[in-house]
Amino acid sequence: MTPKSKTIPFNSPFIVGKELYYIAQAVLQNRQISGAGPFTLKCQAWLEARLGCGKALLTHSCTAALEMAAILLDLQPGDEVIMPSFTFVSTANAFALRGARPVFVDIDRKSLNLDPALLEQALTEKTKALVPVHYAGIPCDMDAIMAFADRHGLFVVEDAAQALLSTAGGKALGAIGHLGCLSFHETKNIISGEGGALLVNDPRFAERAEIIWEKGTNRRQMFRGEVDKYTWLDIGSSFLPSDIIAAFLYAQFEQAEAIVARRVAIFERYRRALSPLAEAGLVRLPSSDAAQSGNAHIFFLIAASGEERGRLIAHLAARGIKSVFHYVPLHASPAGMRLGRTATAMTVTDAVSARLTRLPLYYEMDDADIEAVIEGVRSFYAASPRAGEG
Repeated sequence: MTPKSKTIPFNSPFIVGKELYYIAQAVLQNRQISGAGPFTLKCQAWLEARLGCGKALLTHSCTAALEMAAILLDLQPGDEVIMPSFTFVSTANAFALRGARPVFVDIDRKSLNLDPALLEQALTEKTKALVPVHYAGIPCDMDAIMAFADRHGLFVVEDAAQALLSTAGGKALGAIGHLGCLSFHETKNIISGEGGALLVNDPRFAERAEIIWEKGTNRRQMFRGEVDKYTWLDIGSSFLPSDIIAAFLYAQFEQAEAIVARRVAIFERYRRALSPLAEAGLVRLPSSDAAQSGNAHIFFLIAASGEERGRLIAHLAARGIKSVFHYVPLHASPAGMRLGRTATAMTVTDAVSARLTRLPLYYEMDDADIEAVIEGVRSFYAASPRAGEG
């Protein structure tokens, strides 16, 4: 049992390399801490090279990247955007802010991602875009989603907030759709406190994306010597993060492979240790291939009922272990019902939302903490074994 003096948080932000050194360099040597400084450019270059996207623009959040994507698509009031309901509110908010209507569809039982088989049910003459969300860093079926979009002339915006360094078919998530959005929030694998990036994969959007990013001006062109002065050209906002944030982030990028490898190792220890519970039908775990193409962002288990989940979370909390539920489905939220439309039955979404628990998983988690979490889950089911639907 975890000692009362020791608590295991759900997440813990961390420093892995030269974060503080690079912040000092930004302030004392570069003398630039506002946006679009040297570390911003280094981070963008890293993303473009590592992910194979056409253009990367750092933003102050993934929410900001999604909002930029919505502007780039020229959405108008009444347009519709298809997305899962099992996602963070920013996925829908970004498009609702442009007057578009989020259209919610159910998720696939195995991946917990948007179910491509349901897209036809959601399609209308008002549909303009699809927003697949790579939940837990596990890839959506991007082949099916892109094929559907191509058939119907739709844009695809990947919400890859949780999916940096995950892949599908050998391609980096976020770099497959027309646009992709990443998060570097402190709860993600690679962090900068707050932060995000817009990945521009369709060259038609590249020039305008930079203008929107710089408050609707061609200021970047002036700094590159392409024009002698800048002016207001389009709508936009101040989407740039400080170069201090970029300095911290660049140090994390330098260690990105090691960070993900550590998380995958923790993920696999959980899965191996808890698989007997899944085999007994007591819980459902991420699929065995989730850490092969994914980035081990979340390790979840799905209990037999919402009541059982509540008791499991309380059991772990009593042992000093912080485990948490996840999204309340957007289709059932007050704003979702007012601003969105539900296009399919939400059987899987409702069941998963009521029963899913996320276990602690962070870079600096030590072996004793991992074993304490495993033992905590095992002890709960040993005390009250009951086969569920899993």
